[in-house]
Amino acid sequence: MNKDKTIQFNRPYMTGKELHYISEANLSNKLAGDGIFTKRCHQWIEQQTGCAKALLTHSCTAALEMAALLLDIQPGDEVIMPSYTFVSTANAFVLRGGVPVFVDIREDTLNLDERLIEAAITPRTKAIVPVHYAGVACEMDTILDIARRHGLKVVEDAAQGVMSRYKGRSLGSIGDLGAYSFHETKNVISGEGGALLVNDEEYALRAEIIREKGTDRSRFFRGEVDKYTWQEVGSSFLPGEIVASFLWAQLEEAERITRERLDIWGRYHDAFASLESDGLLRRPIVPAECDHNAHMYYVLLSPSVDRQHAITELKQRGIATVFHYVPLHSSPAGLRYCRAEGDLPVTCAASERLLRLPLWVGLAQDEQAQVVETIASVLARAA
Repeated sequence: MNKDKTIQFNRPYMTGKELHYISEANLSNKLAGDGIFTKRCHQWIEQQTGCAKALLTHSCTAALEMAALLLDIQPGDEVIMPSYTFVSTANAFVLRGGVPVFVDIREDTLNLDERLIEAAITPRTKAIVPVHYAGVACEMDTILDIARRHGLKVVEDAAQGVMSRYKGRSLGSIGDLGAYSFHETKNVISGEGGALLVNDEEYALRAEIIREKGTDRSRFFRGEVDKYTWQEVGSSFLPGEIVASFLWAQLEEAERITRERLDIWGRYHDAFASLESDGLLRRPIVPAECDHNAHMYYVLLSPSVDRQHAITELKQRGIATVFHYVPLHSSPAGLRYCRAEGDLPVTCAASERLLRLPLWVGLAQDEQAQVVETIASVLARAA
């Protein structure tokens, strides 16, 4: 291969049917959403996960915002979540006046540390939002038990978790509500897009209403009411049918996409075992009860390695790598709107050491070998 060509961090994958289905959507004269392709996507998610109801949204952010509305988050209500997550996890609740309460993450999975949740609960706590980092499940049985004992709701941020499971259960289908992302950086994509998974039947009708600008328009189209009208606070959360048609082409191939990503993930994992033994990095840890989807492959660099220097040198040598989240609790908005339960040392350490590697369907084995060899060379020089 051409050594001068940069190996991209991400390359959106297309199955080959996307444009055909978009043409079908155009011919259907139904482009505003909730047409035939949206219904196919809803059915696929419901059958795949076992959730009570799936609703496509224009982003995972929108799905989380819907969750905050469904839980009737009021000013001052507290929501426990990790600081090591994307801003949407917190923003969705801050928009309703809620207060994210940040708890540290586990050293192994980088997921919310379930052992620290109860100490963060106050009379104002209303929900727990576990984030399944890298498509590896949080310890959901413990989290659900804590929520049940304290009368709290659980919203799974499963943005990275499509096709992942915890003890055989699909991520996003375990708590009261779940949220998926179909952003172009995810495994299954629609450019931008997401879905709300409703697992508690009591939220099903209200979720439809909130998604349709606060109206019962969906019931009207089903013939359940003779007219539709404004019922409660809502917004325009549904995507157009072109987005849904693109997504349908991806969902049809979700199992194959996952298998191919797992093959790439596995090759990385085997290749970096020796560098881990040498103390230059730590590989991801996946608990036995978790079936992950190979959403990403990351390494935690040794504290002795200057990560930014490594990223710069890798870029110069044709390998695109990136860091991940800047902890929300240290951000300007996080300091203004949220509070942290303690100093969050694991969060801070992971944020400073984590390096994400190229992983996308179509990444050739010789390209992957080049990534591994270049990283090994850079880290050996840094040691």
